[in-house]
Amino acid sequence: MTNIDFSLVIPTLNAGRDFELLLHSIKKQSLTPEKIIVLDSESDDYTTNIARECGCYVISIKRRDFNHGATRQLGVEYTGVDLVVFLTQDVILVTENSLENIINCFNDPTVGAAYGRQLPHKKALPIGAHARLFNYPPKSRMKTVHDAEELGIKTAFISNSFAAYRKKALKEVGGFPGHVIISEDTYVAAKMLLAGWRVYYCAEAQVYHSHEYSVWQEFRRYFDIGVFHGCEPWIRTAFGRVVGEGFRYVVFELKYLWANGKCLILRACLQNLCKILGYKLGLKEKVLPLWLKKKLSMNRHYWDF
Repeated sequence: MTNIDFSLVIPTLNAGRDFELLLHSIKKQSLTPEKIIVLDSESDDYTTNIARECGCYVISIKRRDFNHGATRQLGVEYTGVDLVVFLTQDVILVTENSLENIINCFNDPTVGAAYGRQLPHKKALPIGAHARLFNYPPKSRMKTVHDAEELGIKTAFISNSFAAYRKKALKEVGGFPGHVIISEDTYVAAKMLLAGWRVYYCAEAQVYHSHEYSVWQEFRRYFDIGVFHGCEPWIRTAFGRVVGEGFRYVVFELKYLWANGKCLILRACLQNLCKILGYKLGLKEKVLPLWLKKKLSMNRHYWDF
């Protein structure tokens, strides 16, 4: 077992009663965080009350000021430990060793970041379930910049729904960026890999986490991903483009739905078409008027800066 101290950082907005399930799963962990920091964006439900009752340190920020990168960097600066673990409000730690397993990844001094396996929630529909099973395989893997030839852009894949960072490595690459619309985790992982750090995917560190996005929500989400890649072309230059990975995803999804939900195949095809259109439009966002970008984006406050 590692002796490295760590803190948890959880951004919240109207997390609801499910937030209690997350905090309860944290209390059951074999390792105890030095501090649990909740970054709340003006919730108007009982999120902050629940957090304080569970002993969390709550930092309130304006909803319009939330930024995926800058807000998380704020959380980092409130910690005085070697490691910072990020969770989102809608995950639940699967086993009592989930945190211990991800922390133990840092016994290797070359690891700058690690992320855990996301399993679909028990009531997840097949489309949402497949997304987790495809992106989070059952086998752990260490990733370096040299894996780009095999993995392409997936080399820099990581998710702050459940990820941990060595503060030394994070500081070395400039911390989480405040200028990105989304994918602050991928940005940092790519910077770390190029700087010689390694990123560990730990399949033994697990959370329940999945979404049931509508077709329109998927379009908007991929519009933002396209904006990110368009603004950060160095990532695709260094690690490869997303086309091959997207094709592989569609093939595996159709196979999965054929076995687990044939009635959803048409919807999945429409959803994937909207992902492609949203992504390509996001890549070209510089030619779009501001009002339209706000309409198409899931992160409309990003465009106010």
